[in-house]
Amino acid sequence: MLTGGHPNSLGRTVEVVAIVLADRDRLGELYACYQSDDEVVRLRTSNALKRISREKPEWLVPLLDGFLTEIADLDQASAQWTLADLFETLAPLMTPTQRQQAEAVLKRNLAHHHDWIVLNQTMKTLGDWAKADPALKHWLVPHLERLSGDGRKSVAKTAAKTLKQVTRET
Repeated sequence: MLTGGHPNSLGRTVEVVAIVLADRDRLGELYACYQSDDEVVRLRTSNALKRISREKPEWLVPLLDGFLTEIADLDQASAQWTLADLFETLAPLMTPTQRQQAEAVLKRNLAHHHDWIVLNQTMKTLGDWAKADPALKHWLVPHLERLSGDGRKSVAKTAAKTLKQVTRET
């Protein structure tokens, strides 16, 4: 159901989300679509999981370990920016170990990824987490300073905004 059509379209993603929300047992089948050789299928899988996380975040808790390992290792920007979004949503449901692993994945992406959406989503999530975590804030500030000079306006703007938020005195 996630194949075909224009690569930038949702295709039948919304229909897939409705099917999974109506039958939780289908969630594993959706997650398995990350194993597809088709990059568009993996993109739409990310989109579907993000939509499901907004409705039923607790349903994704059993998938967290897979997100932290298998999906974190996917060399696809859409998977990485989705992880930043999912980790933000699922943070209250993570174990302390999962939270540490998620932070490590996001730090790696912020330090080494070049996709502008990955960078923007990752900055937002790490910025939110750094407000309550001085060690993360200490790590994040130099990266935000570096990215605030990025030639891509959206990256520079997000970095500057996030930097302002995390360095603001409360």
